[in-house]
This record gives sequence, C-alpha cells and structure tokens, in this order.
Amino acid sequence: MRQATRLIRIETGGRGFHDFTAALADFVRAGQMREGLLTVFCRHTSASLLIQENADPTVLRDLEAVFARLAPEGAAYAHDTEGPDDMPAHIRSALTQTQLSIPIIGGAPALGIWQGVYLFEHRRRPHRREIALHLIGD
Repeated sequence: MRQATRLIRIETGGRGFHDFTAALADFVRAGQMREGLLTVFCRHTSASLLIQENADPTVLRDLEAVFARLAPEGAAYAHDTEGPDDMPAHIRSALTQTQLSIPIIGGAPALGIWQGVYLFEHRRRPHRREIALHLIGD
C-alpha cells in the first residue's frame, strides 16, 4: 500500500457550491494508484462537502433554497459572534458532511456520470477554504 496527501485551497465568492472534482481527479492521477480510497476532509465548521449532480444547475439552486429555509438568517440564535449568517452556517454544516470517502477504481475516482464533488460555502462573504486529501492504495 502507498499513500499520498495534499492540502488544496478553494477561494469562494461567498455562499454557494464550488465544484472541485477536477482537482480531485488530478490528485488521484498524480498518485498513480489504480485501486484505493480517497478521503476528502473539509477543515472548517461553516462550510461542508457534497457529492451532487453536476449536469443541471437548478439542482444546486434548489438545494440552496432548501437550506435557506432549514437554517434561516434572522432567527433567534444565541451564537451570532460573526454576524447573522454565522449560526445558520454551522447548522448547514451539521446537516451535511465534512468528510467524504470515494473509491478509486482504474486510477480514477469512482463517481457516477452526473456526480461532482462540491465545497458548500455557507457564509455570505468570500473565504479561503482548505480541503485535506488522503489517498491510499496500490
């Protein structure tokens, strides 16, 4: 078994979905492993990770609308240290994922044809987010 790790940075423009599937595929290709497991970890508490449809952008718009209803700004949250989008961002992160495991088959992430990997930014202002990647395999 071999291993490889990398930190990647994603500059967000604020709230929304940021597709970084190509960066994952490049990392896996550079690792030259035919079979294995890729772990993707978001190092933040107000952003998260999703595997979601990458063909129809209305899917992402609808998801954003649902999360706006589930964790609205302006509710009576005790935690508002960094502004009115702070606690809703933590709720969104708790409802989604900060870690993904993706099988590597034939030297590539085994994603479905319509699947992409997204950083889901929950804050309104731009952020620089770090994603830790760990690849193990042969």
